[in-house]
Amino acid sequence: MSKISVRFFDDREVRAIWDDENAKWWFSVLDIVAVLTDQDDYNKTRNYWKYLKAKLKKEKSELVSITNQLKLEAKDGKKYLTDMLDFDGIVALGKEFPGKQANRFIEWFTFSDDSIDGKSKQKAKKST
Repeated sequence: MSKISVRFFDDREVRAIWDDENAKWWFSVLDIVAVLTDQDDYNKTRNYWKYLKAKLKKEKSELVSITNQLKLEAKDGKKYLTDMLDFDGIVALGKEFPGKQANRFIEWFTFSDDSIDGKSKQKAKKST
């Protein structure tokens, strides 16, 4: 997994890693949670995800079981394991958040030409 993509939603970073073996993108859950909660504080974002993850686990949500851990570079320049979800997982995660912000994000994430998937589709169309 060598391809890393960064897109911005409302000036917030959304990082992803391309998985050659499975031919799909994996997205940083913490980046998405920060967007959906409109939170700049990393620790608060991490704690929110920890709480939500425990709640979803208790509810036997499939979302927790499809989470992978991959290494992403942090602001300190080191790589750390972080929870990642694929496209369907991120859409499911977005549905756990009520409100306009989540709806705007899901719309951007699923339909925008600026989304990671949208950019990949554009490149695929150009090369055929």
